[in-house]
Amino acid sequence: MIKILVLYYSSYGHVEEMAWAIASGVREAGAIVAVKRVPELVPETVVIRSEYTLNQAAPVASIAELASYDAIIIGTPTRFGNMAAQMRNFLDQVGDLWAQDLFVGKLGSVFTSTGSQHGGQEPTILSAHIVLLHLGMLIVGLPYSFKGQTRMDEITGGSPYGASTLASDGMGGDRRPSRNELNADRFQGRHVADVAMSLARGRRQIELEPA
Repeated sequence: MIKILVLYYSSYGHVEEMAWAIASGVREAGAIVAVKRVPELVPETVVIRSEYTLNQAAPVASIAELASYDAIIIGTPTRFGNMAAQMRNFLDQVGDLWAQDLFVGKLGSVFTSTGSQHGGQEPTILSAHIVLLHLGMLIVGLPYSFKGQTRMDEITGGSPYGASTLASDGMGGDRRPSRNELNADRFQGRHVADVAMSLARGRRQIELEPA
């Protein structure tokens, strides 16, 4: 069975909510999925003062387990057009696995959340793609076969690079992922799983062919 990891960091629960939606799409496609998060780096006093979302259900991932998955779908909020330091710090620790080529040929995909409509969704995802490519992974985005990303009747996240959401209503208030954005998450999860299963079938077919 294909095993997929949804690996995320979330300060206020937006990326967390998207991660579970992505996971539901993976399950719909028939793959095994695990949802895990990276460790928090912010001091506890700051976490409490800033009212970060605590007691998230997903367990904390380990570096060693990453090599056991066929695909890794990364979720991170944007920090000035780049991934959050918590996710970057975690990925910076995979050097031993990278040196053994353990990510080569696996699938990588990214989703994100920004605080505003033009808050850096696309560069955040694209900068994460650079890391995945250095690891030897194959990038899977959010294709236009998800028709929700061509909508013009509402403000919505989502691009060919990956699913996204807007975390603010523009007036300083909290905005949760919309129905369309969550549909994009589920679509991306299904798509990654479908591609992973297609690759696995192709590899098995090659192995079965006579030399």
